[in-house]
Amino acid sequence: MSKTSRRNLIAGAAGVAGATLLAKQYDLIPPDAAGIYGCGHTLTYAAQRLLIGSANAREFKPSQITKVPHQKGSPPKAPEYRQLQANGFKEWTLQVDGLVASPAAFSMDQLKNYPKSTQITQLICEEGWSYIAEWSGVPLAHILEVAGAQPNAKYVVYYSMDKRIEAIDMDEARHPQTLVAHCMNGGDIPVGHGGPLRLRAPRQLGYKNRKFLTRITLAESLDNFPMNYKYSWYAGI
Repeated sequence: MSKTSRRNLIAGAAGVAGATLLAKQYDLIPPDAAGIYGCGHTLTYAAQRLLIGSANAREFKPSQITKVPHQKGSPPKAPEYRQLQANGFKEWTLQVDGLVASPAAFSMDQLKNYPKSTQITQLICEEGWSYIAEWSGVPLAHILEVAGAQPNAKYVVYYSMDKRIEAIDMDEARHPQTLVAHCMNGGDIPVGHGGPLRLRAPRQLGYKNRKFLTRITLAESLDNFPMNYKYSWYAGI
């Protein structure tokens, strides 16, 4: 190895070490910071959080809504889902528990009577496709306020009827564009797009926008949750 290459390597390592220390200083170490890709995950998460902060995802005009939005996957095969669907999802509930003062199960009527926010944003999938749609629902921040999120809660873990689980940090959960969405393009969310409830986080890639939302748990750590890190935990765009 030449002196120049060695010098560049040392400088690069020093830069990474310095960035990691900065991430620790601001408590921006992601849950998947260990392992071979951990340093990269840390740099991505910390850099986006420090540089982008609370900036909004781009919003679009009604004329830009995708006429036929891409639909991926199929609805849950669980008999419970089919029974709820047959009744128009009237008995669907969203359970909120964990580090909250008042654990509760919110009905669809309750959610639809809470303050509603509407956005026209782009859902971008990690697989390369995307579409623009109008989403309406309750700001997740409002639900966390009603449930009484405790100060030590660091993550919002959310579950879907199809047994999938994801998590975002509290900054993303409290961002005004992050919704528990119940409407898409002016009507109820179609089953093919995750109805009746979907976590809509337009600043995150598609896999964080979980369909068939049934439960939210606030936690201080993700160590005891069966997280699947097929992709990186942080999916900021």
